[in-house]
Amino acid sequence: MTEQQKYGKDIFNGKEENWYHELIEDGLALSYRVDEVYHRGKSEFQEIEVVQTHAFGKLLITDGLMQSSECDEVVYHEALVHPAMTLHENPKRVFIAGGGEGATLREVLRHPMVEECVMVDIDGVLVEQCREHCPFYNANAYDDPRAKLVIGDAKKGLEDYPEGSFDVIIMDLSDPLDGGPCYQLYTTSFYETAKSKLKPNGILVTQSGCASVRDAQFVWSPIHNTLKQVFDNVSGYTMCVPSFTSEWGFNVASTDPAKPDLREKGMNEVDARLKARKLDSVLQFYDSISHARMFSPPKQLRKMIENETRVMTVENPLFMCTTDTHTGLFEKK
Repeated sequence: MTEQQKYGKDIFNGKEENWYHELIEDGLALSYRVDEVYHRGKSEFQEIEVVQTHAFGKLLITDGLMQSSECDEVVYHEALVHPAMTLHENPKRVFIAGGGEGATLREVLRHPMVEECVMVDIDGVLVEQCREHCPFYNANAYDDPRAKLVIGDAKKGLEDYPEGSFDVIIMDLSDPLDGGPCYQLYTTSFYETAKSKLKPNGILVTQSGCASVRDAQFVWSPIHNTLKQVFDNVSGYTMCVPSFTSEWGFNVASTDPAKPDLREKGMNEVDARLKARKLDSVLQFYDSISHARMFSPPKQLRKMIENETRVMTVENPLFMCTTDTHTGLFEKK
């Protein structure tokens, strides 16, 4: 989609307004009224835009796809980070793959026992644009002495660490896209590497794309089944993120040989651990009731993961969509 096709002058209630058009798939698009454009440019890896919208506040957009919004980023980031961090008894060392906004790092560092959190994101331009235009994402997390920011390839960054280096690994990546840079980090070979870098009873969590009853079969359930080829204990969970206009999916995996039910373990331990870590009054979204909701997907999704047989490998990956799906359906008026 070209600059001219993405941005258009539209007439609503007799008033000309600037709108941003995001093509989700053939026949489906979202449009946002844009009040200001803070950044629009290309890095070595992707197109990056930061815009102010009426509905969701500031948006981070990469390659024409909205990544997170000021309005509800806390829902996504707390849902990604805190189940894994809270389920672990003592998460001292954490690795984040991706996380360019800085908000995943922000949430990890809320846990007082964390001694080091390594964040590896491939796109330094994106990191700097978020720091400049959206400081609410990182909330000064980069200034914390426990934070180690590395601009580079997350796969190589993790591979360079010795086995058993981390208590928790958090995969905050873009969706697996055909032509995108991240699809290899959703495969059995990468999960084998990640498992080897975890300490005993370590936990890995990954964002896993759309997870509504309409589209969870694209990558949420295959990611779940792929993790099951590597980890004995895998749970899929979901949460509605309004700006994503969808239920969003996650998968958490544990090396714990006892195979505890992660949903039941979470219900029994979440509030006590949050209180002990003085997070019960700090977090805006996550607690034991939210945990129970997230780990109770509807019947269609439970059946989907029970019946899923696909496994994502480097040789046979699966994609959410292609990066060239977003071609011109809109014309500037």
